[in-house]
Amino acid sequence: MLTVLLTSPRVAPGLLSWQAWSALRSASRVLAGSAGHPQLPALTAAGVRAEVVDAPADDSSLAAMLSAAAASGAVVWLAPAGEQADAGLLSALSVPCQVLHGSHDQPGAHLLDVVGVMDTLRTSCPWDREQTHSSLLSYLLEEAYETVETVESGDLTALRDELGDVLLQVAFHARIAAERSAADGGFTIDDVADVLVAKLKRRHPHVFGKVTVSSADDVSANWEEIKKIERAERSVATGSRPPSVLDGVAFGQPALSLAAQLQRRAERAGVPYDAGSVDPGAAGEPAGAELGVELMRLVARAREEGTDPELALRAAARRLAEQVRDWESSGPRPAPGADI
Repeated sequence: MLTVLLTSPRVAPGLLSWQAWSALRSASRVLAGSAGHPQLPALTAAGVRAEVVDAPADDSSLAAMLSAAAASGAVVWLAPAGEQADAGLLSALSVPCQVLHGSHDQPGAHLLDVVGVMDTLRTSCPWDREQTHSSLLSYLLEEAYETVETVESGDLTALRDELGDVLLQVAFHARIAAERSAADGGFTIDDVADVLVAKLKRRHPHVFGKVTVSSADDVSANWEEIKKIERAERSVATGSRPPSVLDGVAFGQPALSLAAQLQRRAERAGVPYDAGSVDPGAAGEPAGAELGVELMRLVARAREEGTDPELALRAAARRLAEQVRDWESSGPRPAPGADI
């Protein structure tokens, strides 16, 4: 009887299922194809002796070797860590065989691979070694916008890929930060995860605490109240100016999104304002100021209608792009250098 034991490289060696340990302890021989198999030290410490054999590279030869070994007793073959059952190998065996999963990945375990690959790139790739938080900013914005585009187009396969690109930026920034000391503002990817988990739990007391809610509106109201408390605590801790409802607003975002967020914040805080009465000269940019006020009115109108002004303009821009392409494919082409 041959048992092909599959293990995950993301689970600590030795943390195997009861079935796996039973098969290992009852086997007449335990075979591994490499002295570097991560389970070997754990097996040795547990009193299970494993033999390292010169495993053939092709399935048929490996199947013949394992079949011969298992012809006279129970044999466990330690498949290379992380590999799945090889259909070619299994079909070529001449003895009964069972595939046993000794350890399973938990959801999210593959994120460890991202961390490992990022560590390797940071130390081994000349380009990756030179990057800084500042040099990566354009990529972070680019990947975020590409992700938005896939959602708008409904391309869910591309969405998976673009989210991976966004995740890369998070891992990259965290890896760079890990090179600094904590006193110098350094942190690790685990610190990022810890802060996120703590924030999610703190802002969802109706899930992780004892707060009772009856609607999504209640959740939003609680969320705003919690954020208000957080801003006050942050102000006291840093000795900065008094907390404001505008704390955390990213003024580097596109103007329409910024206007909508500022209006939402002002509305939630109960600030009396009229989108059409914003002082045109307050920003110190009189040129086009009246147009800015009119755009502010349009943002307010969009919000009243339940529309995101940024997405609405993007949709209109896409329609214009389609019209241009249709015209280019069916109408006369402009002369080189012509202004269309």
